[in-house]
Amino acid sequence: MAAVLFDRDGTLVEDVPYNADPTRVHPLPGVRQALDLLRAAGIPTGVVSNQSGIGRGLLTETDVRRVNDRADTLLGGLNTWVHCPHAPDAGCSCRKPRPGLVVEAARRLGVHPSDCVVIGDIAADVQAARAAGARGVLVPNAATLPYEVATAPDTAPDLLTAVRRLLAERRGDRP
Repeated sequence: MAAVLFDRDGTLVEDVPYNADPTRVHPLPGVRQALDLLRAAGIPTGVVSNQSGIGRGLLTETDVRRVNDRADTLLGGLNTWVHCPHAPDAGCSCRKPRPGLVVEAARRLGVHPSDCVVIGDIAADVQAARAAGARGVLVPNAATLPYEVATAPDTAPDLLTAVRRLLAERRGDRP
């Protein structure tokens, strides 16, 4: 595991649909602690996020950057932020579940996608990881559909548990 990439909304911060207001950014419980553990272990982190509100005309690039900057400040700083600005029907290669965001974040971090773990709250996050050759971990929430949990190769009840498990595996600890 050379890097850990996260979905933004519903994984790192509360999901506020098409959020353009940085004051509405609120980290989820345990997220800052999980990121601090990764930083202490020297593992780079990044965010890979679909932001279709840009392509739909509901948000601007500036809105997304302001929200990301606020999240970055509250979470103690992640190493890279990558987002897809396209509407779902645009056919781009970056929108999750396609691999483009994961590949780009890995490139920015100087690691191979297959050495990354992607943590998210919906199937598209795990599918993007798989498409890029990375490992996907699903951390379900109220928006996660039952079939997404049932078909996910790896799940954790919350982000902090997911990160602790990944770090234990990296150290070679047995469960």
